[in-house]
Amino acid sequence: MQAWVAGPGMGTTDAAAARLAAVLATSLPVLVDADGLSLLAREPGLLPRPAPTLLTPHAGELGRLLGADPADVAARRLEHARRAAAEFGACVLLKGSTTVVAPPDGREPVLVNTTGTPWLATAGTGDVLAGLAGALLAQGLLPPQAAIAAAYLHGLAARLAAAGGGGWDWDDADAGEAPIGASDVVRGLPLAFRAL
Repeated sequence: MQAWVAGPGMGTTDAAAARLAAVLATSLPVLVDADGLSLLAREPGLLPRPAPTLLTPHAGELGRLLGADPADVAARRLEHARRAAAEFGACVLLKGSTTVVAPPDGREPVLVNTTGTPWLATAGTGDVLAGLAGALLAQGLLPPQAAIAAAYLHGLAARLAAAGGGGWDWDDADAGEAPIGASDVVRGLPLAFRAL
């Protein structure tokens, strides 16, 4: 199976908007992140679509999509994630200190991941999350499954990296001894997979 990840480095030009529209017109699973979310804020009519779709905004991006204050989005994460999922007919993974995954139909429960660490507020770590979730979509997982599995593994990898990458211990990992970057999270992913 294949999946498209429309996000970082895509740009926000008219040509990029046409590319996003073409991707969203396919029957492939699509993950929309970064620049793709900025384009959707300009062209919200591109959604919903019948194929599986996963949006991965942070509070600022979700605020732009919904025309809401990002501080309000951050304060009422669950409410805004559900609203966006319903409005766009897409699964929404709202990144933040506590990641929220809202399925598009409103009947399934909202999922919450708490494995993250404040170090994930570093540039590039969201790209790692999008890549991991996109890879899981390409393997055939449904957007809510891909989103929560990616968020869990991403957070776990970050905690392991911050703790020095040693053996897994919740207490040590919560301490988050060292600053980390996106490359540290990538290197922590195999450890996170093995920890499962």
